[in-house]
Amino acid sequence: MTDIAQKPETAIAPEPAQAPGPGKGIWLETFSSLKHRDYRLLFLGTMFMSAGQWVQQVTLGWLVYDLTNSSVLLGALNGLRALPFLVVGPLAGVVADRTDRRLVLLWVEAVQFIAAFIMGGIVLAGAVEVWHLFVFTAVTGAGWSIIQPVRQALAPAVVPRSDLPNAVALNSVGFNIMKILGPSVGGFLIAVFGAGGNFWVQGLAYAGVFGMVALMRVPSHGAGAVRQGSAFENLKEGAAFVLKTPIIRAIMLVALVPTFLGQPAQALMPVFQKDVLKVGPDGLGLMLAAPGIGAVVCTLALASVANRIERKGQFALLALAVYGVSIMWFALTTTLEVALLSLIVMGGAQIMFHATVMTILQMVTPDALRSRVMSIYMLDAGLSPLGALAAGVSTEFVGAPATFLVLGTLLVGFCGVIWVAFPAFRTWTAAPSPQESERRLAG
Repeated sequence: MTDIAQKPETAIAPEPAQAPGPGKGIWLETFSSLKHRDYRLLFLGTMFMSAGQWVQQVTLGWLVYDLTNSSVLLGALNGLRALPFLVVGPLAGVVADRTDRRLVLLWVEAVQFIAAFIMGGIVLAGAVEVWHLFVFTAVTGAGWSIIQPVRQALAPAVVPRSDLPNAVALNSVGFNIMKILGPSVGGFLIAVFGAGGNFWVQGLAYAGVFGMVALMRVPSHGAGAVRQGSAFENLKEGAAFVLKTPIIRAIMLVALVPTFLGQPAQALMPVFQKDVLKVGPDGLGLMLAAPGIGAVVCTLALASVANRIERKGQFALLALAVYGVSIMWFALTTTLEVALLSLIVMGGAQIMFHATVMTILQMVTPDALRSRVMSIYMLDAGLSPLGALAAGVSTEFVGAPATFLVLGTLLVGFCGVIWVAFPAFRTWTAAPSPQESERRLAG
């Protein structure tokens, strides 16, 4: 077993934030990471991947609620997609740190492509049943639990550390541009052609991801050294690094509850669409796209100033508070126009929180441990089944508006608790001295 977990102080050396140099304006700083060839391919792959995901989400949500009219099953379906993060994710992190991360992505994207085309054929044949949707969701959810930590681990490998905050923010921009277009296109295709063709659109999007990854040249991350120990030892090594590094422990806790409380807001959109706002599938597409508008605007702004925000922990908590307030606002809306406005704010605040937290995590994690740490970080996604199911049950009894109001209130309260209880996270700065970096990691 390697000694990375025992000597974490060698893993971090954040470069000082720098203002734009002569001739380098905000616009160029916003897209600075795109000057790196392999990051451009990763960015384009993110856009294809996000397009497939959001077309899939609107299609699956519409299908299951149309077939069953059950918010409980709707919540369960959305939760099932995240459940593999609890089991498959940590194992995938070990595999990705021991092998070629690029090859891992290629194999998984091939499976996603095949599954989407099979599901499209079933729907177009008129043979779809609810259990088909659950099986397809389980397969693609397992794929996502592998893809997400591995893709996050690739960004620091293809850009220099000085461009890492910008790269993380731009990754979010690519994801959310398709978050806008994907649901809108998905809702339109359902309204005009039905749901079957949407799955084939997903398949084509995953084929695009495959092509981008195939063209990438990813530097070695020391997989040979990681393979010196057993897979179980590698898993323990990643967990030990998380437990022994105070700032990473704080990040894991901070990321935990927002997923449980915030994720159901999107999972239950079809209930609001049909029962509260009383709009059609095109309205659902707009509702799912609206958070993406806010996310794109905010992450473009974040990409422009990411290196200038020193107290990133404090910034993340402020964004989290706005996220909770926006969920409460959405709960009180009765018209589509106001709902879309609140969703734009919701999406912007959510992505500002997640992108900032991800930047901190990337800056303090060594490359040889990166996939394992990312997979542990994404264990919080495994809570979304519980959150989505609990919100679905609550909606059955008290309705969607009351459920959303409670979720937003709890999220704001949680933000206050973290602000008081975890000062190390709240006061974390982007460019500490080498001595401060060593002190943080050593506790």
